Amino acid sequence: MKLIRVNMTDQTVQVEDVPQQYAGLGGRGLTSVMIDAEVPPQCDPLGPENKLILAPGLLSGTPLVNTGRISIGAKSPLTGGIKESNSGGKIATSLGKLGITAIVVEGRSPAGTLGMLVIDPSGNAVLKDASALKGMRTYALSAKLLQDFGPKNTVACIGPAGELQLASASIQTTDVDDRPCRAAARGGLGAVMGAKGLKAVVVSTEGKNADAIADPEAFKEAAKAIAQSIQKNPFTGQMLPALGTAGILGGVNALGAFPSYNATKGVFDGWEKISGEALAKRMQERGGKTKHMGCSQCIIHCSNEYVDEKGAYVTSSLEYETIWSMGGMIGVDDLDTIAQLDFLCDDIGLDTINTGVAMAVAMDAGHKPFGDGAAAIAMVEEVALGTDFGKILGNGPVAVGKHFNHHRVPAVKGQSIAAYDPRAMQGLGVTYATSTMGADHTAGNLLGLYLAGALKPLEPEGQADASRVAQITMAALDCIGLCILAGGVVASAKGREAMTRMLSAKLGQEMAPDAISAMGVRILQAEKGFNTKAGLTAKDDRLPRFFYEEPLPPHNTVFTVTDADLDKVYTFR
Repeated sequence: MKLIRVNMTDQTVQVEDVPQQYAGLGGRGLTSVMIDAEVPPQCDPLGPENKLILAPGLLSGTPLVNTGRISIGAKSPLTGGIKESNSGGKIATSLGKLGITAIVVEGRSPAGTLGMLVIDPSGNAVLKDASALKGMRTYALSAKLLQDFGPKNTVACIGPAGELQLASASIQTTDVDDRPCRAAARGGLGAVMGAKGLKAVVVSTEGKNADAIADPEAFKEAAKAIAQSIQKNPFTGQMLPALGTAGILGGVNALGAFPSYNATKGVFDGWEKISGEALAKRMQERGGKTKHMGCSQCIIHCSNEYVDEKGAYVTSSLEYETIWSMGGMIGVDDLDTIAQLDFLCDDIGLDTINTGVAMAVAMDAGHKPFGDGAAAIAMVEEVALGTDFGKILGNGPVAVGKHFNHHRVPAVKGQSIAAYDPRAMQGLGVTYATSTMGADHTAGNLLGLYLAGALKPLEPEGQADASRVAQITMAALDCIGLCILAGGVVASAKGREAMTRMLSAKLGQEMAPDAISAMGVRILQAEKGFNTKAGLTAKDDRLPRFFYEEPLPPHNTVFTVTDADLDKVYTFR
């Protein structure tokens, strides 16, 4: 268990043992607890006092399936609070197999300089000059780095948006096919990486120094039970491999919760053209892949490879959230256009969700017409060019709303909502409002409860309690490094018991039955504490006024969960 501390100010790299206060943490648990302990809450997110932390999950690099998730944390330039952004690909597993618990990037490079961190098969890390890579987009950059350092490496990098330090800038990681199409997208952490003067991190995939598992046999037995549960579940074992995450589009649209035309409608007339079924059919016709392994350790294979009419690669993976943000939210019903926008955002290094919503606000304000795919592509290209409007767009929907003096800006703490309207899914509104991360669907998603009929989506009763439970569970899963799509396995008593046994076997200590929940609560408390010290208050835990005042067709409902209920979400017993 070791930390690699990279000081960009004096260009030094040091290796140290993980301090006892961080023992038993990984992923989001480690990034959030460490930020709370080591980053001044009032600091400038783009200044030298902020820290950028890359941490594989606690179980990343072990034989457990679907643990190829990395958490990247910092104080966010978008929200002004703490941020964890999650990505897949190969980097989490690679760091885990090197025995690296986290990379901590501190300080700031001298003005005008650019560096990259390279970690070899033995786990040795060195800073190298990257001035020749300045301005490169992520696809060309990743290809060059893998050519220079060899194919048995994986990359995390920023594109032009990160170098410009824009608040929607992402950090892109390479997938199992070495394409930078996996993104730690939300919260502008690419801007933090750019402010540090770090262009890329190159990590060997040949590590053989993973931290020991205290009880390998017990771990193996529990891991087998988890894998079987994932494969037997209809959602993870059948629907996702066939349709990907886009398979939920029809269900959300049927609930009237698919925010379209900048959240002025809850259904999208052209939804059938961009659905998971339409996506799968098009890929079958063109020779693309509807079932694809994008992240290491994955047995779900929810990824896809989108190809053009000639069968040439366009992007991977075209997921539900992006199909929404670049589709229904801006009135576009053409999958080819959406796929091109997805590729551009990955190549430039942009959050597709924040960027799509920013374009929707611009269109709603009359800058361009809804449904104009060519205009959307041109707007995204402006970000890479660094035009005045491109910089506004690249800073997200709140910046766009201020520029056009437009009131309908669907964002909380500066971060845009995702593909579930809070007026038709009241519990998602609770999560958007109260999450320490800003509006974030992965922080506590209740879609499964609505589709199963276990919670009524239009009524305020029970929503705050359900969101609290979901937020606790998700924080723990992010700490463990388990993919959100496989996270349903711990929703059952049997699955949670298996995961608890696995943690006991890994750490060599008997974990209490409520260990997973306790882990989640600890993380949320650290995040809430940091945000409070950073100056965020209960007023920041609210949705924009239009969600309370403008009824959403077709149900014509508004958000009705009370402020009192919102203020109780982070009351843990």
